[in-house]
Amino acid sequence: MRGPTRRHVLYATGLLAATGLSTACGSTDTTDRYDADSAGYVSGNGVTTEIAPADRADPVEFSGTTYDGDAFTASDHRGSVLVVNVWYASCPPCRVEAPDLQAIHEEYTDQGVSFIGINLRDEKGPAQAFEANYGITYPSLPDLQSEIMYQLRGHVAPNAVPTTLVLDHDGRVAGRVSGAINPSILRSMLDGVLDEGAA
Repeated sequence: MRGPTRRHVLYATGLLAATGLSTACGSTDTTDRYDADSAGYVSGNGVTTEIAPADRADPVEFSGTTYDGDAFTASDHRGSVLVVNVWYASCPPCRVEAPDLQAIHEEYTDQGVSFIGINLRDEKGPAQAFEANYGITYPSLPDLQSEIMYQLRGHVAPNAVPTTLVLDHDGRVAGRVSGAINPSILRSMLDGVLDEGAA
C-alpha cells in the first residue's frame, strides 16, 4: 500500500495550520463575549469592592463626547463624586439595573453626585432608545473603540459588563460593583464617599 503523496501531506499540513490559526483567533477574540443575540455576553461576577482612602490609586482620567454631542472630561468633576457605569443596550443585567441607577441619580444629584455612562457597543440610535425606554437622563459616552476602557484598565475588566465605579472627590476609584448593582450597596458607597468630603 502506497504511503501518502506529497500533495496529501501538504493538504493535511495546511488544514492543520488553518485550524490552528482559527482556534488561536477564537481564543483572543472577545466579540462573542458581548453578543447578547447568542447569549454570549459576560456579565460581572457580582463582586463589590470598597477601597479605603489611603489605598486608592491615582485619579482616573478619561474623556469623550456624549451621544448628544457634549464634551465630557472626568477631571472636570474633581471636588464632587462621579459614578461611572459601563453598559450596552442588549446586555440583560444592564437592563435590570437601569431603573435603579436612574433612581439613585435623581436622589443624589442635589448632593453633588454626577453620573456618566460608558457604552461599549451601541451607535447613537440604539443607545438613546435604551435611555428613553428606561428614562435615563444622565449622559453616556460611546466607546466602540475601547479607548476609554483602555484608560480604565485595572479598574474595569473589558469583559465584565455591567461594571459601576464610584470616584471620590479627588477622582480616585473608591468603590466598584462588578455586575448589576445592588441599590442599597451603591447608596451605602455613595454615602461613605460623601461623608469623606464633609469631614
